[in-house]
Amino acid sequence: MQQNIKIDPYGFREYDARWLYEENINKAGVENLGKGLGTQIINHTTKNNPRVIVGHDYRSYSEEIKTALKKGLKETGCYVEDIGLSLSPMVYFAQFKLNADAIAMVTASHNENGWTGVKMGIKKGLTHAPEEMKELKEITLSEKFLSGHGNEKQIENFQQVYKEDLIKSNKIDKKIKAVVACGNGTAGIFAPDILRGIGCDVIELDCNLDWTFPKYNPNPEDLEMLHEIAKSVKENNADIGFGFDGDGDRVGVIDDKGNEIFSDKIGLLIARNLSVKHQNSKFVVDVKSTGLYSKDKILIENNCDTIYWKTGHSHIKRKVNTEKALAGFEKSGHFFFNQPLGYGYDDGINSAIQVCHLLNNQNKKMSEIINELPVTYQSPTMAPYCRDDEKYQVVEELVKQVEEIKTNQTKIDEQVIIEVLTVNGVRFSFEDGSWGLIRASSNKPSLVIVTESPSSEMRKKKIFDFIDDLLQKTGKIGDYDQKI
Repeated sequence: MQQNIKIDPYGFREYDARWLYEENINKAGVENLGKGLGTQIINHTTKNNPRVIVGHDYRSYSEEIKTALKKGLKETGCYVEDIGLSLSPMVYFAQFKLNADAIAMVTASHNENGWTGVKMGIKKGLTHAPEEMKELKEITLSEKFLSGHGNEKQIENFQQVYKEDLIKSNKIDKKIKAVVACGNGTAGIFAPDILRGIGCDVIELDCNLDWTFPKYNPNPEDLEMLHEIAKSVKENNADIGFGFDGDGDRVGVIDDKGNEIFSDKIGLLIARNLSVKHQNSKFVVDVKSTGLYSKDKILIENNCDTIYWKTGHSHIKRKVNTEKALAGFEKSGHFFFNQPLGYGYDDGINSAIQVCHLLNNQNKKMSEIINELPVTYQSPTMAPYCRDDEKYQVVEELVKQVEEIKTNQTKIDEQVIIEVLTVNGVRFSFEDGSWGLIRASSNKPSLVIVTESPSSEMRKKKIFDFIDDLLQKTGKIGDYDQKI
């Protein structure tokens, strides 16, 4: 008997797909997703039997979801090459290494248990953007599938190939003592080995795989995870702490004193380090990132430009690609290194390696290097609940309100808004360089709020209070995941 097909349209997000399994998608739904993706790949590559790399993360149900996805892909005529238990960047790397036509990675990244999803891409090094996601959604929901005869093969030992590729060109001379935390996610079987391989002295924290995530979600933006790393760094007198997310494409960093360093500031340090050797380069950062890039004296001295762009690994990746930027940095911990440093995709372990190079090149502790940046007071990323079918409309209304406040020169904490950037939600900046951001989350029913001030902790909080007041007046906001 044919299982009823269940596939919630809201699962198709801006640059990947995520659902609660089996509440919002069932096995038959995943199979249809495979047929939709297979059809899309064949249409774009104009090959009857395109080769598709497939991998999965370490959730209890990821393998059965992958099996259903592969079945759908094969029914359209795709030749599936399964590399097994993977990180997202390992799947991206495999497309280059094996010269395949497309990729599909079964993962819900750092989302809570119960979630599943797929990250996919056709052009090497890029993942689906909103246009491709819209097209995939249309094909899948209208069931306009091509039919063909595919096949499948297992690629053995690819984990080793991926590890060795990162180790071989990244050896360091200094014995950097690094806490490596994986939140019991898939990165646990990769990150410690690779960082040991380049020459680090590794202290493992929650690196054994456990799909129940017993302590906290593997999310380097989660304060709970960062606090655990900070504790371990101090106890072990380590030089640095790294926290990797569930599918290994992001990293969070803790300095030698146990302080959390937001990824946008790590990005700025890496950009400064790279700008000396690579003058006249471009860097791309997302709208959640610190305002320091635009006025950084070292980047200006080396004639480097920074472009603020839409949040989301797919958006930044594409912008790095189209602008031929040297690197891209996203506040959530996705970093992208273009040639000659990488293939343009986000790999949390490669990002950690770049931080190790930074420490290797300078005779200073991480806390000393970070202290060379101007001080700013940054909020964590805060996510108040807002329904998926309402969040974009809510943000649209708020954009209008903020633009009106700027036009009227209404003061917030004695400051007027001097710039409004609406490339992704609304980012508004003040005379002193303080700013606030309101945007819709692309993978959860929530908004995203960030504030930063170079002036004071108090001003950062005042900007948040101003945003929160606007949000509460909409009547469409629920609880925050965390708050300042």
